Amino acid sequence: MRYLPLEPADRQAMLASIGVPEIDALFDAVPPGKLMKELPNLPRAKGELEVERELMRLAARSVPAGSAPFFIGAGAYRHHVPAAVDHLIQRSEFLTSYTPYQPEISQGTLQVLFEFQTQVAMLTGMEVANASMYDGSTACGEAVLMAHRITRRRKALLAGGLHPHYRSVVETLAHWGGSSVVSLEPDPAGTEDIAARIDADTSCVVVQYPSFYGTIRDLKPIADAAHAKGALLVAVVTEAVALGMLKPPGEMGADIVAAEGQSIGNGLNFGGPYVGLFATREKFVRQMPGRLAGETLDAEGRRGYVLTLSTREQHIRREKATSNICTNSGLCALAFTIHMTLLGEAGLRRLARINHVNAMALADQLAKVRGVEVVTPAYFNEFTIRVAADAQNTIDALAKKGVMGGVPVSRLEPGRSGVRDLIVVAATEINTDEDRAAYVEALQEVL
Repeated sequence: MRYLPLEPADRQAMLASIGVPEIDALFDAVPPGKLMKELPNLPRAKGELEVERELMRLAARSVPAGSAPFFIGAGAYRHHVPAAVDHLIQRSEFLTSYTPYQPEISQGTLQVLFEFQTQVAMLTGMEVANASMYDGSTACGEAVLMAHRITRRRKALLAGGLHPHYRSVVETLAHWGGSSVVSLEPDPAGTEDIAARIDADTSCVVVQYPSFYGTIRDLKPIADAAHAKGALLVAVVTEAVALGMLKPPGEMGADIVAAEGQSIGNGLNFGGPYVGLFATREKFVRQMPGRLAGETLDAEGRRGYVLTLSTREQHIRREKATSNICTNSGLCALAFTIHMTLLGEAGLRRLARINHVNAMALADQLAKVRGVEVVTPAYFNEFTIRVAADAQNTIDALAKKGVMGGVPVSRLEPGRSGVRDLIVVAATEINTDEDRAAYVEALQEVL
């Protein structure tokens, strides 16, 4: 199919049909100051060879995650992905398949989704899971909208340890959906009194587990306090490997679990595509967004798979849909399922232990560096340190020494007080003794 550009008359006819005077009117909803006032300083046209050279030059400025000691996390983690995962997802029946609208020719895809749901339900300790979503942040936003529908309330309470990007997604949905959000202040130590902030208007409490700062806390008291006020507990997980070691949120009273599954089967990929995990109680299943693959029997009594629930705007009347999510990141979900199957329960638990041991070793070594304090009391493979300097400047100096030292909190929380000296550090199974030694040596020099 060729791209045929539109003539000015075509554009005017389209605008007239929509009922707006000019193209700029289509962007009225964008906040002031977010739109560029003029075109970027880029050439209007270049040949293919020139464009290729320029892009290669720009790419060379980036540092691949595998080429240096790497301790960056904060919602996206570098784990080892077996070569078998990439090989299997590139099989033509997986790589070219799309939406399983016709179950009679989509049994393989539907079976994968069914197994994916089973794995997610077991990981989270919940009764039912959907066939995946875009990513963890939008899954979190959908969880809040689902809680509003169930409780018939319109206010969400977000814990101070929720990832800033996840919080932004919820706040954006609330702004345009007419609901309200109460966001607590950043809480690196996990000492905030969430229960005291729950009131009769609260639809849900959103708590990250482990938190953005790496803190692990018992969700049971928060769940009990929420339920006592008629609210739901939404547990958010950005590091899926943690569920191989920590108590599942479902066993602590969570009503909805929204998670990011990138850690299992999916590389960093420059920030995407990723895969959202979503699980809930069976009694809430009809308010769950996305799709649900189910097992059934055909007319001859043979096992088969179908889309059991598909409460999306593409399938039913738009006004009755629980969500307008239009895909389920199927290939990323497949990678998750293949990697999880290769690991098995024993392999996942062993992988989680290695992550935790590596994090403890790094934390112990960093704590001995003058000007460094580990502020996270209990963690899995990610924790927060306070440095006796500006965190962003420290990270930049470490990068010049060839060490990717973590994420300065001020980068994701610009303008917040009390976070300019905080760095979120992640250690996974890919980190070696040499990596940790290089980090400690570089940090000593920088500080």
